[in-house]
Amino acid sequence: MSTTVKVQLLARVVEERERWREEGQTVALANGVFDLLHVGHVRYLEGAKELADRLVVAVNSDASTRAYKGPGRPHIPEAERAELVAALACTDRVLIFDEPDVRSIIRALKPDVHVKGTDYTPESIPEADEVRAYGGRVAVAGDPKNHSTTELARKLGAEPGAS
Repeated sequence: MSTTVKVQLLARVVEERERWREEGQTVALANGVFDLLHVGHVRYLEGAKELADRLVVAVNSDASTRAYKGPGRPHIPEAERAELVAALACTDRVLIFDEPDVRSIIRALKPDVHVKGTDYTPESIPEADEVRAYGGRVAVAGDPKNHSTTELARKLGAEPGAS
């Protein structure tokens, strides 16, 4: 499947989710900005994929990234970030979202498991109540938080404080 075909609108992913459910497949949802894709992102998404048959990744839009990370972000436009995430073998579908969190996506998609990176614990996942409300579960995946886009950008001279 081509990379760009993996990037879909939420309504289409929900339709596919229903088909996958009928086929007995489970779905994991992961989310993030994925600005300056690095090995920590790859390990997070590969870990998320290990928890289900299908992996859907929600990528923050440019506007939600600016609201979350500040006016200098993202470094890479949303369509390109989504395409990069879609190019990963572990990713089945990618969607872009504008909201400050993925609660509306969780309500629509009802993933079997919502997965966050290791900067969270199962108890600190903000959307855990949404997931548990319909009987889903939350999980943490990836390696220790030893990689960050902010640090990578600093090394490249693209963030304040760069030398």
